[in-house]
Amino acid sequence: MAKLEARNLRISFRTNAGAVRAVRDISFNLEEGETLSIVGESGSGKSVTARAIMGILAGNAMVENGEIIYDGKDLLKISEEDFHTLRGHRLAMVFQDPLSALNPIMRIGKQLTEAMILNNRERRADGRARFNQTLKLLNKRMKEAGIDPVRVDANTKGFDDFVKISVKLENEYETAKEAVIETQDFIDDMLLNMATGEEKSVRDAVSGMRKAYKTSANVYLAHRDDALFEKICVMAKSYEDKDKEQFTQLLNAFSEKLKAVENAVQPDFFSIGYAVHSGAAVDPTTEPIESINKRCNDKLNNEFLGSFIEDIKLALKKSAEIASTNTQSALSTLKSVYPTFDKALPVKSECKAAAKTATEAVENAIDRLELEKDNVAYIFGTSIRTAINRYFEGIERNPKEEKRFARETVKHEKLVSKGRVAPAVVPMNKIDIETAHENMKGVVSELIGHYEQKLGDKTAADYDVHAKKMVEYLRDRASEYAYNLSKGMAKHRAIELMDEVGIPEPRKRYRQYPFEFSGGMRQRIVIAIALSANPDILICDEPTTALDVTIQAQILELINKLKEKRNLSVIFITHDLGVVANMADKIAVMYAGKIVEYGTADEVFYEPAHPYTWALLSSMPDLETKEKLEAIPGTPPNMILPPAGDAFAARNRYAMEIDFEQQPPVFEISPTHWAATWLLHPDAPKVEPPAIVLERIRRMKDKQYEGENA
Repeated sequence: MAKLEARNLRISFRTNAGAVRAVRDISFNLEEGETLSIVGESGSGKSVTARAIMGILAGNAMVENGEIIYDGKDLLKISEEDFHTLRGHRLAMVFQDPLSALNPIMRIGKQLTEAMILNNRERRADGRARFNQTLKLLNKRMKEAGIDPVRVDANTKGFDDFVKISVKLENEYETAKEAVIETQDFIDDMLLNMATGEEKSVRDAVSGMRKAYKTSANVYLAHRDDALFEKICVMAKSYEDKDKEQFTQLLNAFSEKLKAVENAVQPDFFSIGYAVHSGAAVDPTTEPIESINKRCNDKLNNEFLGSFIEDIKLALKKSAEIASTNTQSALSTLKSVYPTFDKALPVKSECKAAAKTATEAVENAIDRLELEKDNVAYIFGTSIRTAINRYFEGIERNPKEEKRFARETVKHEKLVSKGRVAPAVVPMNKIDIETAHENMKGVVSELIGHYEQKLGDKTAADYDVHAKKMVEYLRDRASEYAYNLSKGMAKHRAIELMDEVGIPEPRKRYRQYPFEFSGGMRQRIVIAIALSANPDILICDEPTTALDVTIQAQILELINKLKEKRNLSVIFITHDLGVVANMADKIAVMYAGKIVEYGTADEVFYEPAHPYTWALLSSMPDLETKEKLEAIPGTPPNMILPPAGDAFAARNRYAMEIDFEQQPPVFEISPTHWAATWLLHPDAPKVEPPAIVLERIRRMKDKQYEGENA
């Protein structure tokens, strides 16, 4: 399933010399758990694409076409407020220069915890809103499915009530557990201060430790030893170096009790909340947590959840039936309004009215209880409005632009004829009316085709599975809004993250400033900040460029390890194909704002098809190449006036006449591999990659064979 999808993306930048065409009609998919590498020279449009995904394009950027779809939203058209719920805890980015990405006058620990706390607030608000909306719609669909309304209201209210109890219990437990961990942090700090002879710091830790320990009281946590704790506090107040050995023993003994909390069995508060709501006795001081979890879970399943899941199944089935009927109606509406957009000269008022009618029909056809969103339908409204505005903006602006250009040209020529220095004429920045018209029609026709395919799919849905997933979804959303991250816990997690990304002595480093870190360590901190809210998608924008090769390898290995551990989807941007050889699942090779070759890592490395990919491979250093590396001749084209044909033609020794006249279409090499080069045309002469590339492919295949047969 695609986590993120970019379609026909086109981005330019306004400059005094004209519009720079930075990204030109690129499309790609990022699958769940996959690493997509975007490779190309500086200025090819890689970073612009990444910044568009994150919603941080420069102020002079113009998104001329396309969509970037994530979680049923077009990221190019949502508000900055909506981005707050995505940026950080859903989408995260590691920037190229870690020093400029960090605040030089703020301690590293503060920068890590600030990101966590801000993202926690957004996650809580988002989780509560999603829970409420989904439960309200389930209630409505259950009644429409013919279930007794009194029973529906009682069950959904009962579910909401016991989830509130669960959330309260879980929140109290997590707050207490955080306090346990915070107490442990004070002990670790004291042990560190004792080792460095900082007696005052040991004494200063008492008040903070006492406050944390007081907050850690909770019946579900078995860690209290008040007598030992008071003994530690008394000794800490009057600590001297002669007390070091005895004090260390006391701290270590108490630390063992605290550390046991992290490894203890977690209470199942979802089930416990139901048991408490129904009046059952739950006492963790007299019954083991394992026993409580099993008893409460059995009670929940037998008394409530089994029948509630059956009601959810009926609700989901009814929701799908309503959506199917409304989809049929929306399809008819789309077909009826399509001629409005298909006219040779569309009328603005008619197009806007047709778009409004179609959007209402499509919105009505969306099944809001489907957990896997139908992205084509979800973004239809914003896409058709944008396409209409783009077309009619061109109709109004192009004549003005032509007049402006003609006026400046005449002025320029007059000055030149008089022998005076004349400022350059800014090229025309016209909207391609024909393309804009096709895009407007395409938004409607694409959804027509999508709906026809969807209605024709007769695969039976497994509502047993869907209903259980719905309960899990509601449970997860409740947990999200239950968890309020404290400053103490944020500090603990920051130290854990620093340790996870390979920073030695994280407790000591926590209080240092960025200038006290090496380049590789700063990059690890930036990665830790990006991971602090456990995002779905991690974008790495040339994170190894400023590092030496040894540190590069460590950072790449770290990103790979974190991806596997956290099931991340990764977009990795680089100018060096060699960097991604062992980490990319798919590779998109970009040149002059276009993806010129796309395929799996094996296909791009072992069967490269575009001359630009050959050039990148030819210039890639390794330890075994004996031939002189081949530099790519020339420079990238001026993207204010992109070439009419293949943008790489002027630097391509294999270029044909057609390369200078017409852009090559995409030629499919395999279902997962394609390239945009005229060399793949059936009538093109047979051209082999350069000898250095063929030799490199041979060595790579030999190594792969040796590895498989080792």
